[in-house]
Amino acid sequence: MSRDRHIESFLEMMAAERGAAANTLAAYRRDLEDFSAYARKRGHAGAVASSDDLRAYLAALDASGMSARTQARRLSALRQFHRFLLEEGVRSDDPTAILDAPKLGRPLPKVLSEKEVIRLIDTAREGGGLEGTRLIALLELIYGTGLRVSELVGLPVSALRRDAPVLLVRGKGDKERLVPLTKAAIEAVAAYRAERDRLPAAKDSPWLFPSRGSSGHLTRQRFAQSLKEVAVSAGIDPRRLSPHVLRHAFATHLIDRGADLRSVQQMLGHADIATTQIYTHVAQDRLGRLVSERHPLSRRRR
Repeated sequence: MSRDRHIESFLEMMAAERGAAANTLAAYRRDLEDFSAYARKRGHAGAVASSDDLRAYLAALDASGMSARTQARRLSALRQFHRFLLEEGVRSDDPTAILDAPKLGRPLPKVLSEKEVIRLIDTAREGGGLEGTRLIALLELIYGTGLRVSELVGLPVSALRRDAPVLLVRGKGDKERLVPLTKAAIEAVAAYRAERDRLPAAKDSPWLFPSRGSSGHLTRQRFAQSLKEVAVSAGIDPRRLSPHVLRHAFATHLIDRGADLRSVQQMLGHADIATTQIYTHVAQDRLGRLVSERHPLSRRRR
């Protein structure tokens, strides 16, 4: 089997700069090559894998019955490897930065309750002004569609028409998908677009959320900062909130209310349904009640 040159470079660095022992290097190699093989099956080289690839991998480890401790070790190796790739300029991002370590044997996403999301949006509505109108549109879109934050801030104006019931999203791999819009999202975007031209950067901008920065549109960092600010006002711990948490909330709340996994997969833009399956944990209580109330044997007297 041919060696992955990035893994080899990483192991050389660990040996030369950190004095890693032979057994440690062997463990790193096994862990990284295992992930690399998994990523290739998904059509990606390990060095260019996405956060979704990593989540799916962790979910697969969990499904295989691997202990939480071993999963955490694998994730630690992947974190160090991707930080190395970032420092070496092989990648411009670290896809492990937003991943949580496995807890209780399952790598589950952080999520807000439905009441907390409603409180967050209601608090944003109290802000007023153009910034407030834009924030409400962003919140209604990300919670109503489950967009990745990069997809959200990079939406072109042409992605939706006024009062359109769907949103055309160009996601990873330049793949397009249609995502239905909630009535609340349609109304919030319409209210924002009515005022959008007042933004200094809006003139001739193709972006729905224009900015004077180098990208030409609102940055992920600025949106995340706005979320932290409104979280504080809403009485929610800002450490629990990020754009990705709202994407998680979209999927979790849909599945908790009975949405099928395939539909959620399509709306999220996941290439592999294994990635979407991490959200099924929220349905356990509902399914338990269903069995208890509907299964014929549950009605038998003991």
